[in-house]
Amino acid sequence: MSPYLEACCLRASASVSYQRAAEDVKYATGIEVSKSVQQRLVHRQNFEFPQTQSTVEELSVDGGNIRIRTPMGQPCDWKGYKAVRLHNLQALAASFQENNLVINWVNNQSLAEILTCIDDGHDGIWNIVREFTPQEQRREILDWFHLMENLYKVGGSMQRINTVKEFLWQGRVDDAITSFVDCKLKQAENFCAYLEKDRHRIVNYQYYQAEQICSIGSGAIESTVKQIDRRTKISGAQWKIDNVPQVLAHRCAYLNGLIFAR
Repeated sequence: MSPYLEACCLRASASVSYQRAAEDVKYATGIEVSKSVQQRLVHRQNFEFPQTQSTVEELSVDGGNIRIRTPMGQPCDWKGYKAVRLHNLQALAASFQENNLVINWVNNQSLAEILTCIDDGHDGIWNIVREFTPQEQRREILDWFHLMENLYKVGGSMQRINTVKEFLWQGRVDDAITSFVDCKLKQAENFCAYLEKDRHRIVNYQYYQAEQICSIGSGAIESTVKQIDRRTKISGAQWKIDNVPQVLAHRCAYLNGLIFAR
């Protein structure tokens, strides 16, 4: 098989099922490459994460789920993977049950003197973030949009919600918590506990945005997970657990623009 045809197959199967890739390649080239050959091509590759040339200033981490094939008659099993997006460089990586792969990838890049990490507050995500750089070289920011999503879940008085929103926009955590002192809702209690746990990650969002210090949202990583899932969650897809790491590496290589004829 020519390098060009192989690249065509790898690019096709990075976005659609192996069966559909076989059909698309035959239509485009007139050459038949069966779905089983498409799959073997993927699993014999050594897909590498990109090595960036510029300094990494911001990143986000998030997780997705992938459906694992189970024996006939058993319920489906979903297992998680982790993905990292380097904001200013548009580079990404994902790993399945091996967090060290993405941790080492980030640490091998050229990192800014202060690395900004923007995430949604999940403990498992922050555990990964802590492995990137020493604390004094890391700026952790709680994603503003997740913060607001959790605030609106509290419910109750909209006047109070809007007041708390303004407090948080200015990073005034104590004032935000005080606003819920007379609120008996369980959701309010949970939200205040959430603010206490992540208070060191709640910044003056208004100032940070006005001065363009860094991003305040982690939408880039959420988009990344959706882009990965466009391949892993196609209709009816189930994966053998041993094949998942290579499938993720294949999709990441495609999204990073690293699949081409050699």
